[in-house]
Amino acid sequence: MKIKTLFTGSVLTFLFAIATVAVAEEPHWDHTMQADWGKLEDSSQTEVPKMYPFAECSIGHHQSPVDLASTSASKRLNRIKTLYPADTVDFYNTGHAVQVNFSDHYQGQLLVGAAAYPLIQLHFHAPSEHVIDTQTFPAELHFVHVRDDGKIAVLGVLMEIGEENQVFQTILDNMPPTEKSHNADTGIHIKPTLLLPHDRKHYHTLAGSLTTPPCSEGVDWYILTNTITISEEQLNRLKGFYDGNARLPQALNDRVVAEKN
Repeated sequence: MKIKTLFTGSVLTFLFAIATVAVAEEPHWDHTMQADWGKLEDSSQTEVPKMYPFAECSIGHHQSPVDLASTSASKRLNRIKTLYPADTVDFYNTGHAVQVNFSDHYQGQLLVGAAAYPLIQLHFHAPSEHVIDTQTFPAELHFVHVRDDGKIAVLGVLMEIGEENQVFQTILDNMPPTEKSHNADTGIHIKPTLLLPHDRKHYHTLAGSLTTPPCSEGVDWYILTNTITISEEQLNRLKGFYDGNARLPQALNDRVVAEKN
């Protein structure tokens, strides 16, 4: 199975482990170092700006995540529609997150008005990256979509403690414990729609970035207003893989967070 983490040619070249750039000798990073991501140097390079492949993490003005508390309600936003059929997937421990890669010819997509964004992968953060009036959620799920022209859209789902989620349990049960390893030969199908709330009409949206190095901007974010639940035991298992793999909220810098009501 071709792992849908590396895009080349006219498409933005990046390794989307949560999302990391594919460079010759990518600097080591983790979430404890996030205040210094932009300063990390690529030892294979000798000239600026190539020496600092993650510089945008520090100097970008449209960074993600953000606090969603300051929203502007709008009825003129596009409706979004999730077309996520079942798929045989690759369970991937990226070294930074629990991730699920979809198959080569998967037809899943996010529709934003007339625009279609193919679903490439999904992954989890614990705790949540987006917050609401400084309220942090136990976990957050990101559905990552990438078009052929490189345009990225991420659908975010905030996760609360409650009833167990069966699809999430399947992901946990099949995730390899070793970092940067795959479990692609299980033949297991998952239904991504079962990781979504029933009501998907309402969402927050803004222009942002990848939330991990290289923090590339130009990413369209759609964070659903309604949440899903996982059990306390499931949260603890997720944190057993990665606990604290969340970037802190970034400054809005005059951006407007719009809310579809």
